[in-house]
Amino acid sequence: MLDYETLKVIWWVLIGVLLIGFAVMDGHDMGVGTLLPFVGRSDVERRVIINTVGPHWDGNQVWFITAGGAIFAAFPLIYATAFSGFYWAMLAVLWALFFRPVGFDYRSKIDDPRWRQTWDWGLFVGGFVPPLIFGVAFGNVLQGVPFSFDEGMVSTYTGSFWALLNPFALLCGVVSSAMITAHGGIYLAHRTEGEVQSRASRSAQVALIVMLLCFAVAGVWVATGIEGYKITSAVAPGGPADPLAKEVVRAAGAWLANYQQWPIAIAVPVVGFAGALLALFALRLGWTLSAFIASALGMAGVIGTAGVSMFPFVMPSSSDPRSSLTVWDSVSSYMTLAIMLVVVVIFIPLIVFYTGWAYRVMRGKVTADFIGKNKHSAY
Repeated sequence: MLDYETLKVIWWVLIGVLLIGFAVMDGHDMGVGTLLPFVGRSDVERRVIINTVGPHWDGNQVWFITAGGAIFAAFPLIYATAFSGFYWAMLAVLWALFFRPVGFDYRSKIDDPRWRQTWDWGLFVGGFVPPLIFGVAFGNVLQGVPFSFDEGMVSTYTGSFWALLNPFALLCGVVSSAMITAHGGIYLAHRTEGEVQSRASRSAQVALIVMLLCFAVAGVWVATGIEGYKITSAVAPGGPADPLAKEVVRAAGAWLANYQQWPIAIAVPVVGFAGALLALFALRLGWTLSAFIASALGMAGVIGTAGVSMFPFVMPSSSDPRSSLTVWDSVSSYMTLAIMLVVVVIFIPLIVFYTGWAYRVMRGKVTADFIGKNKHSAY
């Protein structure tokens, strides 16, 4: 029988796995959407690009929905506080995502260049905006979010939408956007051939270099210019959810403490850099599948770096550090976590199996000949 503290850590890890799954699976089709207007130079080429992800993009949304639902059920205080504080940012993500289903479904319904170009840019918005905003959100979380709880556990957010667009957060947005764009470009290079493949490969290589440089700059910035958070009072990891039952202070270099306490943790950012470098190397050799796997590992390292650096904090508060939400004091009840764990153990393997089967069925190159032979059935 797992104890409450262990369940909390397990769910912290599971949320990270779901976020990485979303970035890897839904990320590559968002990256393809971002590159669509630039890699595709003709209507046929753009249809080739769209058809590489057309059969899968909606299934990949399962990771996004599952991650959001898991946060809601396992970390309700974080869900409520984040969606209140980042309300307009989340609405911007939602509005951008609107372009994806209608863009995929209606883009080729009318044979008119203006109609199709409009939806091409709509798919670009749906692919580019969400990763950018998610990166900006992570950047703000690393700096601390201006919220606080009163004695009745009602949260108050004192920031503004424009305050979210600070330099460090925008840098994190660039890391996220470049990471997703590179992943999409690699997938596109794997599923296409000829000029489209060549352009996708070059675009992915540029995006990987941008991601590596910005990730390194962000790391130095965190180490030297951003105060982290640390708990200064006793905590009860197995106790009930009560964010106000602790004392927290801000301290320079606090986000590096976990690497000092557990040196093995440095492997996480190393995987982030190594994965991107290996993807870059594999792309130049034309090993597109290896590049995709390496890119996925790099994404796991980048996302994992944020989680490992902040642990046990999940959403620190800049206006009232004591209100900061951690793994120990922002979770649901023991019974809720235990029941959900059983559900996850059953359904996540099913999702992975179905996704793998779908990609196996739809494997192979998408070509201009395929589009010509399937004018009415292809996207």
